[in-house]
Amino acid sequence: MDVPDTSYAKTTDGLSIAYQVIGSGPFDLVYTPGWVSNIDAAWDLPGYPALIRGFATIGRVILFDRRGSGLSDRPTASDSLALEYGVEDIRAVMDAATSERAVLLGFEDGGMLTAMFAASTPERVSGLALFAPWARLRKAPDYPWGWTDEEIDDWERRDASEWGTLSNAAWNLSISAPGRQHDEAFVRSVARFFRASASPGAVQAIDRMHRSIDARPVLDAVRVPTIVLQRAGDRMADADESRHIADRIPGATLIELPGSEHAPWVGDVDAVIRAIHDFASSLEEERALVDRVLATVLFTDIVNSTERAASLGDAAWKDLVERHHHVVRAMLSRYRGREIDTAGDGFFASFDGPARAIRCAEAVAGALGPLGIEIRTGIHTGEVEAIDGKVGGIAVVIGARVAALAGASEVLVSQTVKDLVAGSGLEFEDAGEHELKGVPDRWRLYRVAS
Repeated sequence: MDVPDTSYAKTTDGLSIAYQVIGSGPFDLVYTPGWVSNIDAAWDLPGYPALIRGFATIGRVILFDRRGSGLSDRPTASDSLALEYGVEDIRAVMDAATSERAVLLGFEDGGMLTAMFAASTPERVSGLALFAPWARLRKAPDYPWGWTDEEIDDWERRDASEWGTLSNAAWNLSISAPGRQHDEAFVRSVARFFRASASPGAVQAIDRMHRSIDARPVLDAVRVPTIVLQRAGDRMADADESRHIADRIPGATLIELPGSEHAPWVGDVDAVIRAIHDFASSLEEERALVDRVLATVLFTDIVNSTERAASLGDAAWKDLVERHHHVVRAMLSRYRGREIDTAGDGFFASFDGPARAIRCAEAVAGALGPLGIEIRTGIHTGEVEAIDGKVGGIAVVIGARVAALAGASEVLVSQTVKDLVAGSGLEFEDAGEHELKGVPDRWRLYRVAS
């Protein structure tokens, strides 16, 4: 089987994403790499061709390089590499490859991309397979499997000073494929792959983005069949971390494979192929579209609207509200928001990405300023229920309650939103803990910093 041709998909934000398609079969498998990749250079890695060609005997395999890596466009700014934008890469590639629905296989933080895509777009996902995934890089009291700041500093220092060298590749393999660091030919192939996958500046931008990721809120909202694959002796990804991730995803199954190698294309690739084959075979060819999805809800309303209406009079107020509606709808269209409801001077909209909702809210506030209109905005991301083309559920209630606490010209967001947009360049100020009427517990909120 020859190496497949490389094509390019265009994202909504204008980047070109390199992808390849190989094989045929009853299902599509989209492989999302972790960290860095190069879909051309990967074919020279020992073990990689066997893995991909093994997948291609049971289905059509779609490979791609994430933005910032390999043959895809490489923005070096960390705020261009956030998870939300990586989700756009998957959508663009699936559209370009005419894949309506697929099994998604994600490696490392690529697993979090696939999980976020599956949670927000379940109708396009037959099943989800996560290989050695991590939801957060940094260690925390409630996430003891992460890396300490000292370990992250050491990793970043090595990438900054030794990226692409034989010594850097050998050191990496001493952790990710114990024993292979002494195989000179293998080390050389990995060093070449690293150089082809990212420049020193690009890999440092990726490293900075990784520091701030915390995708745990996504896991609870995944509603597609899921398996988590983990090699029992993997020193780079703790088996307990994979077990925790599997426990957070409803109905997910943890499958421990033999070996200590971190990447799926190193070590016993046949075991990986069998696991994916068995998983794909277990999925029903047709399954009803789930009606529960991950969404970001946005609520706005005009500040002091009653007083403004009284002072302007009915005709002038009606004209102002119509101009307000025109601005809001224009920005919803620009940022791919969906208007759900309009009541008086307020809007309720949904987005498939929290950063886009925040950018939309900022754009609306900026456009309304010259009209002398101030709005308050609340944003929350959570699982919603699709009901007759609209959305409902506790996440919608939370979004409305957050908006009610916002001040004039203030965009107030929940902790979940703040965590999910890590790496997007957005900044926040702590707005303290609050009780939300009708919602259990106390909620920490944040205001978007201008």
